[in-house]
Amino acid sequence: MNKQNLLSFNQNALYDFFVGLGEKPYRTKQIIQWIYKAYEFDFDKMLNFSKPLREELSRVACVELPKVIKQSFALDGVIKWVLALSEDNHIEMVYIPEKDRGTLCISSQVGCALACTFCSTGMQGFNKNLTTAEIIAQVLIANQYLNPKAKRISNVVFMGMGEPLLNEHAVYNACDLLLDDLAFGLSRRKVTISTSGVVPAMLRMSERTPVSLAVSLHAPDNHLRDELMPINQKYSIEELLGACKVYLHAGTQERHILFEYVMLKGVNDSTEHANKLAKLLKDISAKINLIPFNPFEKTQYQTSSAQTIEKFQNILYQQGIRTMTRRTRGEDIDGACGQLAGKVLDKTKRAHARRH
Repeated sequence: MNKQNLLSFNQNALYDFFVGLGEKPYRTKQIIQWIYKAYEFDFDKMLNFSKPLREELSRVACVELPKVIKQSFALDGVIKWVLALSEDNHIEMVYIPEKDRGTLCISSQVGCALACTFCSTGMQGFNKNLTTAEIIAQVLIANQYLNPKAKRISNVVFMGMGEPLLNEHAVYNACDLLLDDLAFGLSRRKVTISTSGVVPAMLRMSERTPVSLAVSLHAPDNHLRDELMPINQKYSIEELLGACKVYLHAGTQERHILFEYVMLKGVNDSTEHANKLAKLLKDISAKINLIPFNPFEKTQYQTSSAQTIEKFQNILYQQGIRTMTRRTRGEDIDGACGQLAGKVLDKTKRAHARRH
């Protein structure tokens, strides 16, 4: 009998699970507290459950986390974990400490199918979507390590391996748990889904979950974005910005979008590109995050100079676009933006094709 991993269940699903066992609904709150507050995953030690219930839970359910096979520490305090889902599939997650917050960057897929040309993950190919359990386990594993050291996770970003909006069901369920006061209790502004522009899913996300949205833009026109991000050939910049406007006006609370723009030397970093970008985004409530390109093995790109990035930022700023430049973190352990690779049994055969 295949046991159900309770980490895959949000509060509503846990409610249905216990009712299905003939138990009272209050068991839902108890199990969430055991798992997410006490980090207790052994049903036999959950002593406010009756012995018959503990035995039944052991028969039909489990709370299982992936195995940590490597933990790396950067000089700037960044921590990277490599988790084994199987012998051939590993994922990576990164903790980034700052003065006023601690951000955990988590993965949503093993590899990525979108093949953005400047991203190491995209070069690895794709194997599978993560389950809700495999997503939430990343946060639990990090918390178990960080909490005894008086470090906290204040922000969770879906910016690790994979395209979150190609794994909607699991990602939205994970968001439910991240926002649930009984579980992680994060505010909606502290959880961010980053997308390369899966337009239909963005429209669904606008109604399904109130978390923050980051959009990987990286080019100010369709011609260049087609080259850098193949998904643009399916969903153009015009369609993408249309979905952004739907997101901004959905719900009752004010929303903003973070546009991510990786700075590639001689590719997308000219004065002309900056002016085009400012014109493109002038009517959208958004902020632009300029990301110095982080090199990886066999990449064709180089990082824009600090002077070029500063000039680009100033052009945007002078035209009323809120802009910041991301400080590169964790580069010495390949934990920086765009460097996460893990280990992928590539179903797309992309890595094989690249070698021949």
